[in-house]
Amino acid sequence: MCGRFVAASDPDQLAAWFDVDDRRTDALPVSYNVAPTMPVYAVTEHADHRYLVSFRWGLVPTWSDDPKSGARMINARSETVADKPAYRTALRRRRCIIPADGFYEWRTHPHGKTPYYIHRADGRPLAFAGLWEGWKSPDGEWLRTCAIITGVADERLTDLHPRMPIILRPDTWEVWLDRAERRPDAVLDLLVDPDVDHLSWHAVGDRVNHVRNDDPALIEPAARRSTASDATAHFDTST
Repeated sequence: MCGRFVAASDPDQLAAWFDVDDRRTDALPVSYNVAPTMPVYAVTEHADHRYLVSFRWGLVPTWSDDPKSGARMINARSETVADKPAYRTALRRRRCIIPADGFYEWRTHPHGKTPYYIHRADGRPLAFAGLWEGWKSPDGEWLRTCAIITGVADERLTDLHPRMPIILRPDTWEVWLDRAERRPDAVLDLLVDPDVDHLSWHAVGDRVNHVRNDDPALIEPAARRSTASDATAHFDTST
């Protein structure tokens, strides 16, 4: 799953990286500990124009009676996203990219859990496959929310966690964002080969466990111990 991530990039840099035509959001606070219900950047497309917007993380279906349900719907499993009532319409009509500088996963071991920070070794943003929805309150106010699609973790990362957010390759962005493409099979095919090249990861301190902690020190490597020889790793398929 993906329950915490880092969003520290400048919105103008994100707009340039994702070839955005129009930025339709104010700058959000930099966060090294993004948690459910927080606002996050997202890239969407409409009428051949690409936009940088912001959504609340945690998808609220249009038919939901309670917007608080979104706090639980932060991830959509790729295996069932086309069938689940909460996600299937969004998969056909409202796909997005959720930029992230990296994300955290917790590795379980006999002594507890150790958080790891996973990111691109070259520092470029990750492009999470996402879905978004609009929910209208009884007062007529619109709430726009999103979820991150997850899949089985790459075999090189399964030691950390069995699942991970699906990272879209740049050559899939155009079709993923195209609202005219409404065939579930066509868009699900884009999730089969995620962009896991050049990922790097390392153990971090347990301060990230608490949402109130939010500073750059969270992503710094934890002090190595003699029993933690695998605390830092990376792979690069270009070599």
